[in-house]
Amino acid sequence: MASAAAWVTGMAAQLAITVPGQAQPPADPSADPGAKKAFIDDLISRMTVDEKVGQLRLISIGPEMPIAQLEDEIAAGRIGASFNTVVRRDNRPLQEAAVKRSRLKIPLFFAYDIVHGHRTAFPIPLGLASSFDMAAIERMARVSALEACADGVDMTFAPMVDIGHDPRWGRVSEGFGEDPYLASECARASVHGFQGSGVNRPDTIMAAVKHFALYGAVEGGRDYNTVDMSPLRMHQVYLPPYRAAIDAGAGGVMVALNSINGVPATANTWLLQDLLRKQWGFRGITISDHGAITELMKHGVARDAREAAKLAIKAGIDLSMADKVYLAELPGLVASGEITMAELDARVREVLGVKYDLGLFADPFLRMGSPADDPVDDKADNRLHRRPAREVARETIVLLGNRNRTLPLKKAGTILLTGPLAESGLDILGSWSAQAVAKLAVTLRAGIETAVEGKARVLTARGCNITDNPKVVDYLNYLNWDTPEVVQDPRAPEVMIAEAVELAAQADVVIAAVGETRGMSHESSSRVDIDLPGSQRALLKALKATGKPLVVVLMNGRPLAIDWEKDNADALLETWYTGTEGGNAIADVLFGDHNPSAKLPISFPRSVGQIPIYYNHLRIGRPLTEGKPGNYTSQYFEEQNGPLYPFGFGLSYSRFSLSSLKLSASRISYGQSLTAEATLTNEGPYEGANVVQLYISESYASVARPVKELKGFQKVTLKPGESRVVRFEIGEEQLKFVNAELREVVESGQFSVQLGLDSHEVLEQSFELAEALEHADQNQKSPG
Repeated sequence: MASAAAWVTGMAAQLAITVPGQAQPPADPSADPGAKKAFIDDLISRMTVDEKVGQLRLISIGPEMPIAQLEDEIAAGRIGASFNTVVRRDNRPLQEAAVKRSRLKIPLFFAYDIVHGHRTAFPIPLGLASSFDMAAIERMARVSALEACADGVDMTFAPMVDIGHDPRWGRVSEGFGEDPYLASECARASVHGFQGSGVNRPDTIMAAVKHFALYGAVEGGRDYNTVDMSPLRMHQVYLPPYRAAIDAGAGGVMVALNSINGVPATANTWLLQDLLRKQWGFRGITISDHGAITELMKHGVARDAREAAKLAIKAGIDLSMADKVYLAELPGLVASGEITMAELDARVREVLGVKYDLGLFADPFLRMGSPADDPVDDKADNRLHRRPAREVARETIVLLGNRNRTLPLKKAGTILLTGPLAESGLDILGSWSAQAVAKLAVTLRAGIETAVEGKARVLTARGCNITDNPKVVDYLNYLNWDTPEVVQDPRAPEVMIAEAVELAAQADVVIAAVGETRGMSHESSSRVDIDLPGSQRALLKALKATGKPLVVVLMNGRPLAIDWEKDNADALLETWYTGTEGGNAIADVLFGDHNPSAKLPISFPRSVGQIPIYYNHLRIGRPLTEGKPGNYTSQYFEEQNGPLYPFGFGLSYSRFSLSSLKLSASRISYGQSLTAEATLTNEGPYEGANVVQLYISESYASVARPVKELKGFQKVTLKPGESRVVRFEIGEEQLKFVNAELREVVESGQFSVQLGLDSHEVLEQSFELAEALEHADQNQKSPG
């Protein structure tokens, strides 16, 4: 990005196109807000209906439209933006068609799904949330923006902030977990990283938060399914992360594919107008998900394409992604008066406003530069940011178990590495890995061999296939990847296991890399069974029987039911999908070059029958009390209740203790705050970090409240033997909640303050709030 400044100062004058009679925008679009309105008003006044409709179309190169046709459509004013175009050589002629060949010379913007990296894949968002490190998440987004800008991309469809309570849903991998507070903090960090100090700069991209709204609550965890939810639960649990991203400045919102209480989000006026724009004050652009307007007919709320277009534009959908209904139907709807010109202009104004904010009217080639700046090889290794990818990745690895201090391993002796994911560069990238290239990814095998080179011997065996179910393999290979998702070893399962067992006899320790292919934790990849596939568990059982220390390295994009692995592995690492530098990052943890500090952002169930299971559930009248008989209480009687691993859980190679919780007051009044503090001590032999978590619980309120809620966290690094006092301020922000009237309130009562290193094992003190005052937006409306 060394030439970024030159693009602004040297190329803008040459490449920006002057339209006769049109006011020219300032180089800094934020310099004069009034100038933006005047500029857009003038432009809209000179646009035909067809040109206005064209601005509302978002079309992709590829099967939808070949590039030559796309250029002609743009030149004719029938396309306003493009997505999935991520090579400057492809983007530049499209922009030239817009600003040189079209009548009004309105530039395009280019968008792409940059969810956890662009050329360099960082860990999946579920892993990023495990870091509890907002600086690391912002760093991921900042690097992603730099790489995207270098390819001429202006906008990312990210962050994805859907709350996930059902690990059967494949898109759990793309979100930040089950907790609204943590997800909101991750959303803010992502937006700040993508957008930097302003989206009009050549090294920043605009964030479009998704999927608005409630997509993570699809019934049964089945993708694209319906969502039926009380307004109270929406506001308490599912809506806060979207609001956080918008408050952080996200310029775009991608609208979800699901319905909400019977009304598809794409046609939901309450969602897109009353809530998003009137209550939250959003002034950016709304984007339909892929083909969602056409799907209003399949939802059964539109009789035909004409009605679908009418519903969507009246609800507030600005950009129509990858369908033709706006192009085909809007001119007729305007001519008939069913859509007013004011309604059409409102949608166009938002699209033009985003282009203005992105600086594209001042310089349409702001993030492309000149042809002389184009990379020789778009996929070259020297375009990657390996160091930050490795440093962030190792912060996301969760140590779930470590019997007899099996880890860290010594860089000596003989190590057997086995399992179907040990050598997969494709899977370690994770789903939605943008332009990351599998052959440039560091596999687990490569990472381990580099770490122990010249010091230890590494034996390898496949051990098993990812699954022996041919229907699953066929499904995964049907996904639209550049290469087959799953390559099966043709040998019989017993032959592969026997090979691994024979080599285990020669080894001092066994590392087994098991879990899911990235396609198993992906859009449309919902599962009815979240156990490890039988082929993999059979391998683990055979390895366990050898008596050699067994280290299980999990690669997956959702919580798995790993009761057997918990009880039998000598060490258990949850690595998620760690990205381009994943193999090196995992090796750093395995051999003690990095002390793990990550925590689970989502609860792990014991079995699929416990779903949904999450820590911040509401109080109920007949709760199960641990250690007491369970009859006539809320329980499953066949197995132990509670999660296998709770939210916020994660171990370290050091031993950390939290002690001496103190509150600065036992009673406060409204408007006052208090301080909670406790002492964190590193009692172990390694320097390391741990996450101190603040939970608040209200004893009684006007509505049933969660048993506890995360309201703060601090990641603290300590040397062996070092202690530090950790303090949290508790005031209105930590005590407020949404009541039955959907108003934000603070109510008087008794509150429990809990500090812990996970959500289950906590220190606890209480205080009383003597007087409270309601705070509300009196105009806030319910979706009914």
